[in-house]
Amino acid sequence: MSTHPQIVRDLKIWQKSIELVERCYRLSAMLPLDERFSLTSQIRRAATSIPANIAEGFGRWNSRDFARFLAIASGSLRELETHLVIVRRLGVVPGARVDEVLPHCDELAKMLFKMRQRVLTNGNRAEQVRNQTPSS
Repeated sequence: MSTHPQIVRDLKIWQKSIELVERCYRLSAMLPLDERFSLTSQIRRAATSIPANIAEGFGRWNSRDFARFLAIASGSLRELETHLVIVRRLGVVPGARVDEVLPHCDELAKMLFKMRQRVLTNGNRAEQVRNQTPSS
C-alpha cells in the first residue's frame, strides 16, 4: 500500500490552505463595504489561489509542474500576507484579528517550501502512481 495520498484532499498542506481560506473569508467579511471590490476581493482571490494551485500542481503528472505550482501558491501566500499587513496598518479591522491569521500564513509558507523541496528531490505521487505496474 502506498504512503502517498491518492487524492489532493489527503494532502495536509492542501487541508491547511483550505483552513487559511476559511480564516481569510471570515476576516475579510469584517472589512468595510467600501472595500468589497478592493481589499476584500484581493484577500479572497489570493487566499483561494493557494489551495487551487496546490491542487492543480498535484493533478499534473510530473514533479517539475507540481513544483512550479507550489511556487505559484507560495507567491499567492506572500500576496495574501501583504494584503493582511495593509489591513492591519490601515486599522480597518482589529489588528488582533489579523494577528490570528498571520501565524497560519507562516506555517503554510514553511510547508510549501518543504513540499517543493521534497517534490524536486523525490518526485511526486502522480509520477510514482503512473509508473507503477498493475498488480495481478
